[in-house]
Amino acid sequence: MIWGDLEATIEHISIALTITPNDDAEVPNLLFTLAAAYGIRFERLGVRDDINKAIEYAHTSINLIVEGDPRLPTAFMNLGAFYSARFQHTGNMVDLEDAIEYRTCALALAPEDHPSLPAILDGLGVSQTDHFERTGGLNSLDDAIAYQSRGLSLIPDGNPVPPATLSNLGASHMSRFQRLGELPDLESAIEYQSRALALTPNDHPDLPLVFTCLASSHSERFMRRGDPRDLERAIEYRSQAVSLTHDGHPQLPLRLTNLVGCYIQRFQHLGELNDLENVTKHQFRALALIPSGHPLLPNMYINLAAYYKYRFERQGEQNDLEAVIKYETLALSLTPEDHPDSAQWQFGHATTLFKCYRHTDIPRSLTSLDFFRCASKSPYAAPHDKLQYARAWAEAALFYDTDDCIGAIEAYQTAIDLLPQVIWLGSTTSQRYENLSMTGALVVDAASTAIDFSRYSLALEWLEHTRCVVWHQHLILRSPVDQLMSVSPDLATRLQTVAMQLHSAGSDSREARIAASDLITEHVAQEHRQLAKDYEDLLTHVRQLVGFEDFLRPIKVNGLVHAARTGPVVVINCHKDSCDALIIQPGKDNVHYVALPSFSAQKAQQVREETQTSLRAKGVRERGFTVRRPAEQLSFWDVWTNVQTRTFLI
Repeated sequence: MIWGDLEATIEHISIALTITPNDDAEVPNLLFTLAAAYGIRFERLGVRDDINKAIEYAHTSINLIVEGDPRLPTAFMNLGAFYSARFQHTGNMVDLEDAIEYRTCALALAPEDHPSLPAILDGLGVSQTDHFERTGGLNSLDDAIAYQSRGLSLIPDGNPVPPATLSNLGASHMSRFQRLGELPDLESAIEYQSRALALTPNDHPDLPLVFTCLASSHSERFMRRGDPRDLERAIEYRSQAVSLTHDGHPQLPLRLTNLVGCYIQRFQHLGELNDLENVTKHQFRALALIPSGHPLLPNMYINLAAYYKYRFERQGEQNDLEAVIKYETLALSLTPEDHPDSAQWQFGHATTLFKCYRHTDIPRSLTSLDFFRCASKSPYAAPHDKLQYARAWAEAALFYDTDDCIGAIEAYQTAIDLLPQVIWLGSTTSQRYENLSMTGALVVDAASTAIDFSRYSLALEWLEHTRCVVWHQHLILRSPVDQLMSVSPDLATRLQTVAMQLHSAGSDSREARIAASDLITEHVAQEHRQLAKDYEDLLTHVRQLVGFEDFLRPIKVNGLVHAARTGPVVVINCHKDSCDALIIQPGKDNVHYVALPSFSAQKAQQVREETQTSLRAKGVRERGFTVRRPAEQLSFWDVWTNVQTRTFLI
């Protein structure tokens, strides 16, 4: 419907309603047509009053239709669609619940051969996907895919398939991929979105959105598999979306910024300077299209900072490094602490200032430690990300001042505190074991630092805490989360759900969700802030339960010294630079330290490998007692002779 026809329709039907008796049989149809016209105008202009009128007229129409009228399924379907559109605009959960309610009514009233049944199922699937995005309930997402798949199967062979039906089903599979990380969902998303693109006419107003969604899926697959062809397609589709979007369109700045993100990715992958030039060309164009205070401004400044950072790395110009600091500072000045990207950008700024210090020794660069600290302790960032930030913070603190342990100790303590949340509340099994692989290096570095500064009790706490976390996972023992599940299954499930949502709420997933659902940035940010609050509230709730007061917290040394009952307990830390023993003796509350200059990390690894080989040869992989022959005891004897003489001198 062209613009002039739409305005004329609203005017003419409004006049017709004023001269038509309320009991006329045509009144419901007139009201439905008027509601649809206001709904279309809302989609084009985004004026809240239009969607409010669409809902009002649709309700009035339904109230005039008698029970059993064959128009009711379509009427409820349209009313649900209006509530869904208002939810997309406002983010109000009440609107989403109403959309699901009325679309469910439409489904219940529609016979199997009803011509609107495929559209009813598709719409209900869209609302269930939106419900998942807000609540994290996987059942909603599974229902969405089931509804949409059924709707697609009901379209007779030879009949045209609406591109939106395929695109919506692809978006639901993408949401499930972002939650569970299972590649078949990503492949399904690309398949359905590619079919939607093939069926969308070149002059269709939704074609840019179809390109945008498909580009997001290829970007996700590139990050998962690293195939450059996916990145090329993402750039191609985003470029098409931009070329089809006129300068006054409200989505153009976002689409330009998303395209810039792809060029940055390709530069990181291939190092072509042309991609950097495209970054500035498109980003400055986007900047010219938005007013001050626009929510996309920080993202644009971060992209420009990335451009100057990569150019500095290529050319070494000091002015480029200053430009990085300038744009990162601008982005952070416009970003509240509870913004979902705040911690990531603080960390990026910290690394920039650290790099500046290493190149120039400028005193202001010392403030990087403050940004490392803020990023690592942000309540709004995912635990996995904060763990990475804390490790970098510790390394920077040691580089700045090797004589002052306070900063490094605080950083490592932050990282150690995060381990249970990262490993026990990881989003998938593969991700949890990936996290385990980096845990060993972290705790060895942390303990070595604590030992260097004579913080022996703290080093022991960290080593034992990490050992417990790792062995619970490797041996599939009952972790604290499992124990919570046996006491309060609902609370444990809610905690895991929110943790997984928070983990997956990175900027790439968020960008794909914005592109797929057309939610404005602020609403997505509100969801993220609510997730962070829910996570902290749930942890507080759990720690109020009897026996869970220290849930996901490290064990303190006063709980460890009692392990030495009949003899000393020796814990050896093997760092690349030194090996050290921490010793607990019966009846003593302090932890003793002994350096092991003749032992090394390389020897420790050799002992480990020989022990594993021996166990495999014997078919022994569990803990237990086995009598070993003298030849098999050499590795253990080597360890003992390196340790026992020095440890028993204390």
